[in-house]
Amino acid sequence: MSLRARTAILISGRGSNMAALLAAAADPAYPAEIVLVLANRADAAGLARAAEAGIPTAVVESRPFGKDRAAFEAAMSAELARHGVTLIALAGFMRVLTEGFTGAWEGRMLNIHPSLLPAFPGLDTHARALAAGVRLHGCSVHLVTPGVDEGPILAQAAVPVLAGDDEATLAARVLAEEHRLYPAALAWMAAGQVSLRDGRAVVAAAPAPTATALRNPGC
Repeated sequence: MSLRARTAILISGRGSNMAALLAAAADPAYPAEIVLVLANRADAAGLARAAEAGIPTAVVESRPFGKDRAAFEAAMSAELARHGVTLIALAGFMRVLTEGFTGAWEGRMLNIHPSLLPAFPGLDTHARALAAGVRLHGCSVHLVTPGVDEGPILAQAAVPVLAGDDEATLAARVLAEEHRLYPAALAWMAAGQVSLRDGRAVVAAAPAPTATALRNPGC
């Protein structure tokens, strides 16, 4: 029996997507094992949720480091090494990572973003989608590179933008898809099904698209 990939989830807040990953990883057949939830804020609500699930947690406060991002990331790296982490999933981690850190984790760090990238990178994606008048919105899982929300796209899920939608209703519809999409994408990565070809992420034997989010049929 192959070993599960030792995975850390990095958070800054409530950890909604973290909870979805923890639920998926509770199945022993899931190819990723969550061995650490690390926050850059001691008041991140997701820390309590992770502890309740029996997952080790750590806090590396970013504020004391000020503008010294390299020192902050070195402290994070020490925690990741201490727990034998081989994959990272960012779940609402509100820090821009340096080229040194992203390079060290190239091809082994994922992020989920609430838009259909490359549309609407950055913040306030739902308000911007509504202002732009798009008819489809959604979420993307991508590999992390130095550019914010610019890494190769691994998976996406789309939702319709409905008449009468406001930011809250659209965000809720997208979030439901995030909770389905991210566990599937992490499973592909942990199972070694993801490769990079000409700067694009390719999933071996990926399932056919469904009406909602892509899912790994082995999960």
